[in-house]
Amino acid sequence: MTTENELDNNIKVDVDTLYIESESDPDNERYVFAYTITIQNMGKLAAKLLARHWIIRDANGKTQEVHGDGVVGEHPHLKPGEGFQYTSSAMLETSMGTMGGAYLMVTDSGDEFKAPVAEFLLSTPHTLH
Repeated sequence: MTTENELDNNIKVDVDTLYIESESDPDNERYVFAYTITIQNMGKLAAKLLARHWIIRDANGKTQEVHGDGVVGEHPHLKPGEGFQYTSSAMLETSMGTMGGAYLMVTDSGDEFKAPVAEFLLSTPHTLH
């Protein structure tokens, strides 16, 4: 039997972020960021992504919690060695913030586990020196 902890380490999540200046309006505290997520199944068991949970914080400490079904309308099923990539967006009231959370996954045998997504930075260019 595979433990939840062993399963956690088998789903690799990489994130790339981009500030979307054309959709942002700093004068009205609107900063839009795109993020591209790459999920890879590095393990020996196939797994399907069921849901997502995000915690988004801006520089003022405002926190948004997002729970949702799947990602971008899909529930990718990843066989060992397979990956899935998608792009979505988040809006902050400040030029910098963080985002992190987890995906709820299920193996083909019905074992549910969480694949953590390490907190990552959302930042306009030149915010950090």
